[in-house]
Amino acid sequence: MSETVIPRVEGRVGRLTLNRPEALHALTTQMCSTCTTALTAWRDDPAVEAVLIDHSGARGFCAGGDIRMLAESGAADGAEAREFFFIEYRLNHLLFTFPKPIVAFMDGVTMGGGVGLSAPARFRIATERTTFAMPETGIGLFPDVGGGWFLPRLPGRIGLWLALTGARIKAADCLHAGLATHHVTSERLPELKAEISENPSDIEALLAKYHVDPGPAPLLAHRAELDAAFGLGSVEAILAALDAGSNWAQAQAAALRTKSPQTLKVAFRQLALGAAAPDFAANMELEYRIGARVVQRHDFLEGVRAVIVDKDNAPKWNPARLEDVGEDLLDAIFAPLPADQAWSPLERTPQ
Repeated sequence: MSETVIPRVEGRVGRLTLNRPEALHALTTQMCSTCTTALTAWRDDPAVEAVLIDHSGARGFCAGGDIRMLAESGAADGAEAREFFFIEYRLNHLLFTFPKPIVAFMDGVTMGGGVGLSAPARFRIATERTTFAMPETGIGLFPDVGGGWFLPRLPGRIGLWLALTGARIKAADCLHAGLATHHVTSERLPELKAEISENPSDIEALLAKYHVDPGPAPLLAHRAELDAAFGLGSVEAILAALDAGSNWAQAQAAALRTKSPQTLKVAFRQLALGAAAPDFAANMELEYRIGARVVQRHDFLEGVRAVIVDKDNAPKWNPARLEDVGEDLLDAIFAPLPADQAWSPLERTPQ
């Protein structure tokens, strides 16, 4: 069996290559553990000056997490799902706090768990093949892996739009939103990686050399309408504003109506709380609470059935309407966990 992550040192950089192409490099618990072990070793290794995160093959960077496993666990006692979230979120936090430059290559599909690997990186490289999304509301999950921290800090209300609609965007919009820092054509990635490996102290200059303009961001044409609608105080108000808007706005409303009402309200509250979080660890502790509970709820199990397993794309959400998702239900999902079950960052081993 081949390694699902290939960690190694090349030149003066540590390199993590996701290697599960048959699943678009969707993350497993073992993959997250392998990444964490390598990063922990490289953090204090003077021979490693920077880290590259990429993938094998051409189909995509990382399509998310092991959704089938999460649903199977959620239908049982949820223990395996909680373990995955716990370990994955520790990896997200380790990346966020890593003291050396990280370069993430968002070449191809970059969704869910792939966003959790790339968003904390100092340098985030999009290509002409990049498709970015946080599509979790479509399966009754929520935009986790740090989405509560990163998304509300994007310009205007782009983050909430991405979180609620699950919209897929390409390189130009990724640059416009600050989700990517550079755009490099995919055919030039091998030489760029080789140059960074030899000269990690020159990363910024090298990226500037390889960067090419992806053209205007399509999202620019809709920013005023997007910011106005998604700046309103409830999901219901957003939907009403979109219904009364342009053809583009009405398409966003139609997309929202396909999502889990429970998850739309979870994500709305999550991003509001994430925007106010004092630090990234506090946000991840909050997201773990949500994940530990949502993974065992009806909408996630039904969403995975409809989209991943049976592929009928006709989930039966419960509650079925936004107005039936009460504050008491949300309070229960967001409530603190007992101290012995709560998430915590990876403890740094004393030197």
